[in-house]
Amino acid sequence: MSRVIVFGGHGRIALLLAPILVARGDEVTSVIRNPDHVSDVEQTGATARVADIEQSDTAAIADLIRGHDAVVWSAGAGGGDRERTYAVDRDAAIRSMDAASAAGVKRYVMVSWLGSTADHGVPEDDSFFPYADAKWAADEHLRGTDLDGTILGPGTLTLDDPTGRIDLEAPDRGRVARADVAAVIAGAIAEPLTIGRTIRFGNGTPESSEPIAAALKR
Repeated sequence: MSRVIVFGGHGRIALLLAPILVARGDEVTSVIRNPDHVSDVEQTGATARVADIEQSDTAAIADLIRGHDAVVWSAGAGGGDRERTYAVDRDAAIRSMDAASAAGVKRYVMVSWLGSTADHGVPEDDSFFPYADAKWAADEHLRGTDLDGTILGPGTLTLDDPTGRIDLEAPDRGRVARADVAAVIAGAIAEPLTIGRTIRFGNGTPESSEPIAAALKR
């Protein structure tokens, strides 16, 4: 059994992740900003904690994290507001990493995106640029910490039924069911071979994909 804290606990992926973790015996704390979402979160079997991570300093976030075994960062500003995107997707994410170190919680899983690279190619005048820039900065910060970090880079998210399979290599790997992303997060938490890796994936095709557990071991 692991004690897992999930930031962005009311997001679609987090709401799919929590039941997976609970079903295997983990204790899940889901951090949410809106108290109106407590019921939705607790229906997944997780314990809801209300906190505005955008406004929380490192010490306050460390207090939330302390006592857990793993951190999952699945929070995001949702786009549309440049300043808030940087405040959440970059600055708050970085504070959570520093907080995890301060709290002595080494395992950290970052939910990023497929295109998070230094040469992501998004023009600065594109409305998507702040997200691309913020995620890249957060990913790079995690790589420079002493945490046992894993960066997950799913492609375009869909509401398709889960396949239980992902593709790490083919050009058409980019689309992926949110339920499969949740399964990848759960698998990564428990798989030591994912530590130190950046795993970019989509569902691919039946021919190009492989079972999630097998992909995470490579």
